[in-house]
Amino acid sequence: MRIITAPTVTKLPPEAAGQVLVTGSHGGLYVGMLAAQAGVRALIVHDAGVGMASAGVASLGMLGGFGVAAAAVSHLSARVGDTADMMERGVISRANSVAEALGVTRAMPVREAAELMLAAPLRTASPEPVEEARAVLRPEGAVRNLVLIDSASLVLPEDAGAVVVTGSHGGLVGGDPAMALRAPGFAAAFNDAGIGIEQAGIGRLAALEARGIAAITVAAMSARIGEARSTFEDGVISAANPTAVRLGAIVGNAAKALLLDWTHKETT
Repeated sequence: MRIITAPTVTKLPPEAAGQVLVTGSHGGLYVGMLAAQAGVRALIVHDAGVGMASAGVASLGMLGGFGVAAAAVSHLSARVGDTADMMERGVISRANSVAEALGVTRAMPVREAAELMLAAPLRTASPEPVEEARAVLRPEGAVRNLVLIDSASLVLPEDAGAVVVTGSHGGLVGGDPAMALRAPGFAAAFNDAGIGIEQAGIGRLAALEARGIAAITVAAMSARIGEARSTFEDGVISAANPTAVRLGAIVGNAAKALLLDWTHKETT
């Protein structure tokens, strides 16, 4: 048994089965389902600021119901999407009862918690399927598409020039600017994952600014992370890059009206 790390749960190595997985992903239900499907022994996620309806740690309770140990790392202790940072300086913010029975406690270093979880029983978890949604809309009078994707991993080449609204965190996955948005969109929106240490939860904004793409985040407490519809319908802008500000983004305003307006913009 060993500890496996993965910046995102959407790209897990085959050897994750039966091991303790530490991932830079948020702890939403979809993340927990993917970990369960991979057959992990135990799971440590990023708490992504916990956020609206505790969506950032929803997988902990779900996995606990199947007897799978799971815990979350405080967004104030380590960068979201960065497992090396989580392992080096992250601390646990919460754990389910299975993990607690192994000795995992709040404020425990992540590495110590992961080592304790090596003793977790290997359980088969079969949660209800959670499908990440992708919808492409064309608002009346719009000149570009509005693409709603629960995960930034669902972006496609044909989304070039679109306003891409995601449920993903706004941090750089593995610290890689190229992963900020894998298509040259007109604009993009993310969940700020509580912003967190070193403002890691909004790291994609600067990376997209360098590419001339307008980008905003919505506050984790205003929208459920992992749900693009919530980003769009509920989100309140928490940060914006200079291109987004020039196009009308104002921190504290609802994101929906701005995103719809952007579908009508000809150019940046």
